[in-house]
Amino acid sequence: MGLLSAPLLALSPVAPGQPEAGVGGPGWVVYEGGEGPGSGKRIVLVSGDEEYRSEEALPQLGKILAVRHGFTCTVLFAVNPATGEIDPNCRTNIPGLEALDEADLMVIATRFRDLPDEQMRHIDGFVSAGKPVIGLRTATHAFNLESSPTYAHYTWNSETGGFGREILGETWVAHHGDHGRESTRGVAAPGAEDHPILRGIQPRAIWGPSDVYRVNLPLAEGCEAIVLGQVLTGMHPDDEPVAGAKNDPPMPIAWTRESAQPSGKPRRVFTTTMGAATDLSAEGTRRMLVNAAYWALDMAEQVPAGGTDVDLVGEFEPSPFAFDGFKKGVRPAEHALGPDGGR
Repeated sequence: MGLLSAPLLALSPVAPGQPEAGVGGPGWVVYEGGEGPGSGKRIVLVSGDEEYRSEEALPQLGKILAVRHGFTCTVLFAVNPATGEIDPNCRTNIPGLEALDEADLMVIATRFRDLPDEQMRHIDGFVSAGKPVIGLRTATHAFNLESSPTYAHYTWNSETGGFGREILGETWVAHHGDHGRESTRGVAAPGAEDHPILRGIQPRAIWGPSDVYRVNLPLAEGCEAIVLGQVLTGMHPDDEPVAGAKNDPPMPIAWTRESAQPSGKPRRVFTTTMGAATDLSAEGTRRMLVNAAYWALDMAEQVPAGGTDVDLVGEFEPSPFAFDGFKKGVRPAEHALGPDGGR
């Protein structure tokens, strides 16, 4: 089914929890990939956080990856089972995680989720298979599994450091910039200037109103800092860096991690503590994420020197980050591409 097919994102006639290629469902939406380097590759984007509007960021990112690059993208949401509406405050339900069983890449932007075992087993199966992962913002503290002894080790403050430290390389530590007052500018880490994730990104182009998160230094084994975060004096991309300890040393805000797997092929992970929906308003931030998908899928040689196409698809007016700031009454199907395929 092509990108311009009329039934692209109709609600699925299949039972809840059983996504099929090329259709949407009660708790997810699918953007079919067409022509492009990503043709034939499947990406599952998992949203579910109370503050940073991942339920808005990931549909836009999925549309860019599908329409501009050919990847087939399934976007999942925290859904209130009583209403069928997207509800980031519902910590116990993300339908459609079965899509991970056939996925090539997972992009995750959840926060303190307490999912049942029948949903967590698909996330565990994906990472246990050594497949690549991109973690955004609150993915460092993706889970707080109060009701799951089976997967409790993924809880953010477990002895292992949870999903954040086990898979991404870091768990939640603290805010470093002044939340809501000091925005973030990304600069290339020394030695990473020529990394394919930064290809085509102009100086000062990585920016977002979300603040820099603190991380433990040095980074965990296997991690390489790609972007450092300048804490800025205000909420504008041209603001100056603050003076003093907040920028000395600067915190890494994006890093890669390659860890050995039983298959002999290392798992590729990219993590950024940016990723609020408002951060995607910056072209450089979007390009970093799209380039990271190519790198994670071992397709870095296909990132053009001039930069990947990250033009927005359709209208994108992200809501400011805030607790309980999500748009009420929205169902997943409302994130469908328009009849022109979003072009």
